[in-house]
Amino acid sequence: MRTIAAIEEWVEGWSPEGASAAAPGELLAAAEDVLENWLQAHNRTPTRKTKEGFRLLALHSQAARGDPSFNACRETCREAAYRYNLAATELAPAEWRVNIATMRRVVQHLVYFVGGKLRNAQLGEFCCASRPIRADAVLEG
Repeated sequence: MRTIAAIEEWVEGWSPEGASAAAPGELLAAAEDVLENWLQAHNRTPTRKTKEGFRLLALHSQAARGDPSFNACRETCREAAYRYNLAATELAPAEWRVNIATMRRVVQHLVYFVGGKLRNAQLGEFCCASRPIRADAVLEG
């Protein structure tokens, strides 16, 4: 499992241009790694189960138990699964790249949210935006 920082660096440097057919699986695995980080940080063993055919959705369900504010990223996880399914269909190359680029942004949002929530547990109680935390990091850096 990669760290949140490693996933963030990878997803920020990732480009849909020239992406292989493995790209949707790589992005989905990155999203799963993000939720595994959350669960392990809270001394919970990440599930191997699936929900609606996706481990990502089962991991989200597990992560949200006991922390209602974690539901702020439920639709982000569902969108990642949706984009993964779209990539498995017969899309024209241009459509496929747009779909994968969107999936990348969705995974990036998940990284920012969970990474921010690991730094500030209240993140997501009123808004899922991690911008204040990220802005602080820029000011500190």
